[in-house]
Amino acid sequence: MNPANHSQVTGFVLLGLSQVWELRFLFLIVFSVVYLLTVTGNLLIVAIVTSDPRLHTTMYFLLGNLSFLDFCYSTITAPRMLVDLLSGHPIISFGSCLTQLFSFHFIGGIKIFLLTVMAYDRYVAISQPLRYALIMNRTVCGLLMVASWVGGFIHSIVQVGLTVQLPFCGPDKLDNFYCDVPQLIKLACTDTFVLELLMVSNNGLVTLMCFLVLLGSYTALLFMLRGHSREGRSKALSTCASHIAVVTLIFVPCVYIYARPFRTFPMDKAVSVLYTMVTPMVNPAIYTLRNKEVIMAMKKLWRGKRTFWVPWNTDPQISRGRA
Repeated sequence: MNPANHSQVTGFVLLGLSQVWELRFLFLIVFSVVYLLTVTGNLLIVAIVTSDPRLHTTMYFLLGNLSFLDFCYSTITAPRMLVDLLSGHPIISFGSCLTQLFSFHFIGGIKIFLLTVMAYDRYVAISQPLRYALIMNRTVCGLLMVASWVGGFIHSIVQVGLTVQLPFCGPDKLDNFYCDVPQLIKLACTDTFVLELLMVSNNGLVTLMCFLVLLGSYTALLFMLRGHSREGRSKALSTCASHIAVVTLIFVPCVYIYARPFRTFPMDKAVSVLYTMVTPMVNPAIYTLRNKEVIMAMKKLWRGKRTFWVPWNTDPQISRGRA
């Protein structure tokens, strides 16, 4: 489908975070550092998980995938935003806008499904440790990852499919630093009430339900830990606490943005910055600061010691994580 046949607008002006040059220059410095830390931290985790044989477990395989997705997620918006901060009139073409929208929801959808898989992995490791290696084997984990990617693709293509049919005849100013559904729908030259309901159902309600299910599952896990030994409980609690922190940082902003009518609120841009820039940066720190295995692997990688690859380990005693 050719968007030009349905629209008189060929591009949009991104209003960004501020029109004041001094603030834009400050944002440029701050978010350049944030993006650099995001890229370094997430790719470092990917390298560590890949290179250290002790981390060839289900839990760290999923963690490495999450770090890679965080890197991709931030790269979809951050480089464009940094360039636009230097431009007086940042303009994005209609096609580029839809591409950014698709990529943004594609990676975001995969992350949501991956976090659900990670919660299931912890549930099996804690509730059925003797059968963990059988249940969460390499084949099952790979299939769950494929399902996450397919789910993210379906979610994203629905967003683009509904948006591309809208007529855009002006205005052409997007009140954000990237293209997303809430801002685009407000510029459409038609009644979008029904479409908003569909978008809220596809985005907001699904995200909210996943968030509540994840919180419920981690709550159940915390109750299960009461019967474990003190050492085992401490390790599992540390891992679950990291997961809960990441889930909260990712899901709460998404629920705020998408599970409500698409209207402009004062905190919208701040929340957008939080989950597109800040959260991908802090996720590596949350997962590694209290994780002794990752810290040891990081030191080993830093010292330049070479290790030989060994088959993927699914030992439940290792996979439950050592914090």
